[in-house]
This record gives sequence, C-alpha cells and structure tokens, in this order.
Amino acid sequence: MQADLESTTHDIPIPTNNRVLRYVELFQGRLREFLTEGLSRGVQYLPMIQATFRAEGLPLDLAYIPLIESAFKPSALSRAKARGVWQFMRGTALENGLKADWYLDERADPTKATAAAAKYLKTLHGMFEDWHLAMASYNGGPGRVKRALTRSRKNDFWQLTATSRYLPRETREYVPMILAAVIIAKNPAQYGFDIVPMAPALTETVVVPPALDLRRVAEWAGVPMDEIQTLNPEFRRWTTPIREGEYTLKVPQGTAEKIREGLASAGPSQLNAMQTHIVKRGETLATIARKLQVSRADLAEANYLKVTSRVTVGARLIIPRMPSAALLARASAGELDTAAETIAVDVLKETTPLAATVAERRAATYQVRRGDTLSAIARKTGTTIAQLKNWNNLRSTNLKIGTRLLIESPRPALAQ
Repeated sequence: MQADLESTTHDIPIPTNNRVLRYVELFQGRLREFLTEGLSRGVQYLPMIQATFRAEGLPLDLAYIPLIESAFKPSALSRAKARGVWQFMRGTALENGLKADWYLDERADPTKATAAAAKYLKTLHGMFEDWHLAMASYNGGPGRVKRALTRSRKNDFWQLTATSRYLPRETREYVPMILAAVIIAKNPAQYGFDIVPMAPALTETVVVPPALDLRRVAEWAGVPMDEIQTLNPEFRRWTTPIREGEYTLKVPQGTAEKIREGLASAGPSQLNAMQTHIVKRGETLATIARKLQVSRADLAEANYLKVTSRVTVGARLIIPRMPSAALLARASAGELDTAAETIAVDVLKETTPLAATVAERRAATYQVRRGDTLSAIARKTGTTIAQLKNWNNLRSTNLKIGTRLLIESPRPALAQ
C-alpha cells in the first residue's frame, strides 16, 4: 500500500497508520460487497462531483465521501433522517441553499446536493484550516469538533482521536474510514476489486408547470410512475409544487416531446388532481385538519404556512392526501434504512465489531401504509408472507399503519 500511496496523487494527506490500514483490510474483506456496490454506482456521479469540486478549488479526493455516506444512492435515507448522496440533515441543507419542504427535497438531487456539499465543505475548512478536522466536523458537527479541540488543547485530528475522551466513536472512525475508501477507490484493481459500472439511465429534460400531477407525465411518456419518481427523487409528492414557477423534470430518453404534446393538449382541470378546501368562518388549521382527517403539520406545510398561522375566510387550501400506494411511486429505496445508507453515521455506535455490526444491520425495513396488506408488501419487497411473519413474529396478517416490518433476515451470514 505504501508504494501505491507514493505513486498515486492524493490532494488530502493520507497517513499509513493502523487505523487507516484496518479499514483498507475491512473493505477488502467483510465489507467488500458494500464498497464494490458503491464504487459501481458512483461511476455515474463522480465526473459531476469532481467537476464541481474542481471549479470550487476543493480537493478531488473529497468526491469519495458519498461512497461511505450513502454508497452514492440519491434516495438514501438514514434513521437520523439524513437524506441523499451527501446525507444532509434538513437544517444543514437549508443553510447551504437546498430546498426541503412538503413538495421538494433537493437533498435527493445529486447535482444540487453536490453544490451544497462543496459550499459546506469550504465553510468547514475555513473554520479549521485542516481537511481531516473538516471531514470530522462534516460527520459530527463543527460545534462538537471545536469544543473537542478546546477541551483537549490539540489541533490535530489524529492526536485528538487517540483517546475516546473528546469525540464519539462514529466521528473518530469516520475520517480513517473515508481515507481508506479513497485509497481503494483510486486503484480498485490493485486491491482486488473488479468494478462493473452501473449504467446511468438515458434521460432528457422537460420543463413543466406548477401543480402538475406527475401521474399524467408517466401516462404521456408511456412508462410506470415508478420510473418518473426514480429519475426525480427530489419530488416528494405526486405533484410538482403549487407555487408559481417552472420545474425541470428528468424523463426517459425519447419521451420529452410526447410530454410536451400532452401538456399542450390537456385542459387546466386535467393537469392536477389535488383536492382543495375553502376556508369557512370560524375555521382554523387545527379544526380543518381534524375535519379532513389529515395532519395539521402536513396541512400547514402543503400550503406554505406555519402550524400557528391563521387562515383567511375564503382561502383555498390544498388538502395533503397521498394517493393510494398503487398510484403513488415513491422510490422504495428511499424508504429503507439499510447498513449501506447509514454505515458512516450510526453503524459505529454499536459496541460490536464493525464488520459484524454491518452484516447484522443489513436487514431493511418497510413502513406499513394505509391500504397495505401482507401479501402486497411481500410482492413489493420480493419476499413471502411466511418470511415476513417469521422475521416479525406475526401471528396474523393484520397490520397497523406506521409499523416497521423487517423485509430481510435480520442476521444473514457474514460475508467472507
């Protein structure tokens, strides 16, 4: 490995200490599948990320952070609600220029999220003037790292993390894990990896109006709604936002003209299927939400209001009801909490060895929604009713909305 580091250009210092070497060995061993999948998927995003970072004067080695954060999955959603390729928390995303509301979540847009990540990483480096500390603060937060430096009277990441006194384990392990991933990613064949690039979807774009039912787009394009949602993971609902403006959709190559023709020929009433409520005298958001049996928070957010906002008599409110699961295609990968999506954030909180923890936590979950049945969930997730009942200790097929079901064996054999 030392010869590799000497012959390969790196723009972030990579020490060859035991902590980095340990992760190189783990990635070659029990975490090989995780890293291989991430590297294969990352081929389609790395040129865009590197171009963005090059334009911003950032080290190109930082482009591999998503390999650990999300395995380059735009739909990745951690248990802590961090989302997207760069696993932004909502507050940090908003601070760095991304939109995240009832209709849109730009954390799931790889291009926009990468621009925000570049901005945030530059800010962190400006605070610490050290890339190892900046990377640690990307994981643990700049405030926590600043307090650790003050308490320890250290200004070096490796000295700071030589003890467990100042930073949590997940942050102490995060930087050596990233550096080990960078080492392998730049020369995968040398470390025994055979990377088969995942082919990106062939797409084109079409500009669409606000409040457009995305099921109409799927119909005009002649593709399943799932495909439109997968290509546009930043759209959280079945509709473009209701606020005035134009929105750019990715659509399968060869379908943009069909969609433009559909838009041109459709009447206003055919473009959206959203239900509305006219505010009556004496009504409030709370009473309307109870009457319509919707969440008060959803009702407010869908109408760009605060939960404490007053509503005006005669105002037209969007009723935030989701269509049935058969009509709504929210990319299922974004609903699953998997080890690949959370490895850098919460896998390391466990006291068991890292590799064993990752293997045990490969189990994914599915949250039961209105109208779901056990047989429908089995079909959707590629399992069987018997497996679902066994993994979740179910005695009947009755399901409670909101329950999270295991949809993989919780303890598969460790990869060799």
